[in-house]
Amino acid sequence: ARGGGAFLMASGTGAEPGEGSGLRGAPWLAVAVADRPAHAASARVRLAAVIDEDTALLAAGPLRCAGEEVRWDGRDVVARRVERLGAVELAARPLKQPDPGLVREALVEGLRREGPGLLRWSRDAGQLRERLAFLHRVLGEPWPDVSDGALLSDPGAWLEPELSRARRRSDLATVDAGQALRRLLPWATGEAVRLDTLAPERIEVPSGSRIRVEYGGEQPVLAVKLQELFGLQETPEVAGVPVLVHLLSPAGRPAAVTADLASFWRDGYKAVRAELRGRYPKHPWPEDPTTMEATRFTKARLKRE
Repeated sequence: ARGGGAFLMASGTGAEPGEGSGLRGAPWLAVAVADRPAHAASARVRLAAVIDEDTALLAAGPLRCAGEEVRWDGRDVVARRVERLGAVELAARPLKQPDPGLVREALVEGLRREGPGLLRWSRDAGQLRERLAFLHRVLGEPWPDVSDGALLSDPGAWLEPELSRARRRSDLATVDAGQALRRLLPWATGEAVRLDTLAPERIEVPSGSRIRVEYGGEQPVLAVKLQELFGLQETPEVAGVPVLVHLLSPAGRPAAVTADLASFWRDGYKAVRAELRGRYPKHPWPEDPTTMEATRFTKARLKRE
């Protein structure tokens, strides 16, 4: 009996006597006739007799078995030694030392159900994944596909030896995803050493600042204060792709977006200058930004230097 008048048959099918049947409270039934209507979750018991467990074990003796079960139960690895009568569980106890291979299979199942988020993802690890995804999209092989589907189709290619050492969900949470991803870099072809050239973490702008590039969108984004790009005529590129420049006010607020700096200095800067120089009078707003030296500082700081 499963409780509530429901039963599990040795075949694995759910079964339920009719409402008001005296069979609903029995611990075991020997079912003679049952049918399962289309789309019904359980079979309907039409004819059955109440029996005890000893009789059930005697009648279905060939279906009795015991073994280790290691699986992902939706939250973590569950490892038990289970005795069954077909699909009916008779007894279970925890396994202290489950088979490592079965544990690994359960953890892989957990990863496939819940995704790589079970691992430890630092900001740098997340950005590395975005950089690799960008290179795979723009350049293709040998840069790896790091989508969820690709990563989890062969977890051993990047998660060993940590995966085989893990025993539970909490062990996966300690795995450095960035270190694991680096195993997928194209070391064999020598291309791996070009990662920081093709898709750098940061780009140095004319002011001397090193600004982080964000690769999470369709086009790489460089968000930088407008004054730090004075004098720069060409839009920076990564792997041959122009970055989308988010030009910021001195307070770090969005002022303009462009993928063509030369065009912005010629056509868009005048309107931004007119709007912002009164709001930020301490910062330089030259009429011709292409001839001005880039800076991180206010006009007063520049005079002192």
